[in-house]
Amino acid sequence: MTGDKIGTPANRVDGRAKVTGEAKYAAEFTAPDLLYGFVVNSAIAKGKITKIDTSKALALEGVVEVFTHENRPGYVWFDKNYQDQDAPPGSPFRPLYDNEIQFGMQPIALVVAESFELARYAGMLVEVAYEQEAFDSDFEANIENAYEPKQYKATPPPKPRGTPDNALESAPVQIETTYSHPSEHHNPMEMHATTVVWGDDGKMTIYDKIQGVQNSQKYISQAFALPMEEVHVISPFVGGGFGSGLRPQYQLFLTVLAARELKRSVRLVLTRQQMFSFGHRPKTTLKFKIGASGDGKLEALQKDVFAETSRFEDYTEDVVIWPGVLYKCDHVKLSHKLVGLDVYTPLDMRAPGGTTGIYGLECAMDEMAYKLKMDPLEFRLKNYSEKDQNKDLPFSSKELKECYQQGAEKFGWDKRSLEPRSMKEGHNLIGWGMAHGAWEAKQKPAAAKAVLEANGNLTVSCATADIGTGTYTVMSQIAADTLGLPLAAVTFKLGDSTLPMSPLQGGSWTVSSVGSAVKAVCDKVKQKLLDLAQQVANSPVAGADLASVAFSDGKISLNRDPSKAVALTTVLKQAEGGAIEEEVSNEPAEEQSNYAPYAHSATFVEVKVDEDLGTVKVTRVVSAIAGGRIINPKTARSQILGGVVWGIGAAMEEESVMDNNLGRFINHDLDKYHVPVNADIHDVEVIFVEEKDDIVNPIGAKGLGEIGIVSVAPAIANAIFHATGKRVRELPITLDKLL
Repeated sequence: MTGDKIGTPANRVDGRAKVTGEAKYAAEFTAPDLLYGFVVNSAIAKGKITKIDTSKALALEGVVEVFTHENRPGYVWFDKNYQDQDAPPGSPFRPLYDNEIQFGMQPIALVVAESFELARYAGMLVEVAYEQEAFDSDFEANIENAYEPKQYKATPPPKPRGTPDNALESAPVQIETTYSHPSEHHNPMEMHATTVVWGDDGKMTIYDKIQGVQNSQKYISQAFALPMEEVHVISPFVGGGFGSGLRPQYQLFLTVLAARELKRSVRLVLTRQQMFSFGHRPKTTLKFKIGASGDGKLEALQKDVFAETSRFEDYTEDVVIWPGVLYKCDHVKLSHKLVGLDVYTPLDMRAPGGTTGIYGLECAMDEMAYKLKMDPLEFRLKNYSEKDQNKDLPFSSKELKECYQQGAEKFGWDKRSLEPRSMKEGHNLIGWGMAHGAWEAKQKPAAAKAVLEANGNLTVSCATADIGTGTYTVMSQIAADTLGLPLAAVTFKLGDSTLPMSPLQGGSWTVSSVGSAVKAVCDKVKQKLLDLAQQVANSPVAGADLASVAFSDGKISLNRDPSKAVALTTVLKQAEGGAIEEEVSNEPAEEQSNYAPYAHSATFVEVKVDEDLGTVKVTRVVSAIAGGRIINPKTARSQILGGVVWGIGAAMEEESVMDNNLGRFINHDLDKYHVPVNADIHDVEVIFVEEKDDIVNPIGAKGLGEIGIVSVAPAIANAIFHATGKRVRELPITLDKLL
């Protein structure tokens, strides 16, 4: 690419709109005579509704309707009508479908009124009688009933390699250990919300909190048997998603139902407590058997995963693949089983599978390193893998050793003593721990449209999302860089279902996928500009091809003589209508299938543990990242910082606590569900190592949204062991587990 926009730390182009309140989120769009909804949730975890009395609610002046399974309109009935782009195998939940209760806090009624306060109050007056049935939400008690799903949403466990049982039995050094990861909820700042604006023509404009407007569009089209062109979904800004918006949540369906039936505009916002009534990171147990030679070479690895799912869908994540990605070992056996419970289906949450699987793996490897009396970094170098053994493919690029080198040097790892409890400062035990991680750098099909106007301003569009990652900014940078335009001359449009096709924003593939489409469409505009420039009288670029010209500062010039140039505004006068418009659909190159594309990380952590009280402070973190080409170092650093902060929360604070007497999460608000605050975060340093990758995608960039979190929690857990000599194998690591 030409120009200087790629690799520069540009400010967010949407930053001013966000800090001034100009940016509108799903619940901030309005309409005349807007109605407000409030959801009534079930009080039981399993059973049937025998009676639902809405008369007291309907008697209130200003209450327009109360929708239940008894008065909702007719449904389409096939599972496929409710399966969205991120749905796991199974039969998706259908709001208000019948009187059956499948999980705690299931939505059972929607009150619609002239104000939110009235709708909420009326919801308290809805009287419900139940026939309660025996339910089971106890994960540990049901592990013995775990099963292999008929179909995996994620990658199925790879087939065994070598002779893992024999190799384990003959290995001179062995460990057998179990790690546990709790359920966690996403808790983005913006609650899930939908505003449906009813048009005079009977068509709806839907403002939804979602990580892919075309997913909501398709879901509503299928569920209500509507033509796609009659479902217009808009989501220009999302106040955090972390995966919670990958699937359309039940407030979308209910709001559309109410608007269609009442032929009025309706808004529905879930409460913070109701944000705990749908998907979450699944509770997971990871069991390891690992064998090594006396000099530290891995000889056998067995990993068995048990993860929760609902009774109606089989949700799986890529929990088991990481040994084959991160370590060289010839004898491996992996399994992934599900524990069906009376809960809502789990949901992708930042680095799904990676956060869980790498946590257990990296702690188990730290155990092995200590049993061998080896430095944990030396142990990882000893078992460094040059290929993805699961697929027997070379990596498209891998600068993990450089992450080790730069991260360790910055952290001062060479000053670490090996023995636990050997470093102390006053009454604080000092611990240094490390872990490494990976995340697949996928590219998905995507499309983009570009319009270059006569004044030299460029508008590029795609239906993708910006959940706070900086999509508006980096797409504008890619477009500006490709065409040699000032960043201020570029506008990027997103979050509208009428725009060119986009994958969901998740999996760290947006820059790779949408960015490649943006580059492709701008390359097409570039070729057209050169063709038109050669039609200009006495053209200074006559006879030149793209390789021999440069696009910069709004001009096309010859590489061998930059003084010979023509302004784009002059060129555009040759275009019909004075503008150029192009659209492309972009697919991953076939060559990519011959490689394993991954981003890599190495995280080094210092903790201080109060010897008397057991309190832990994460005082230093160095996160070294190999993420391909860094489009915007400023927004990229923010992504990694966010991952580190969440990793600290995952290691020490976050847990959704299930009350098995009630079948619901009991700490369902931010008062009791703990996340890190400013006082919990100390020195965090981010290093981007240089990594060139011409295979991963046309722009050479790997996603950064997830690689920043995956190795943080295990590094903290390993540091706490180094400080205290106590190995805590269950997250979060709270002081009661250390005392």
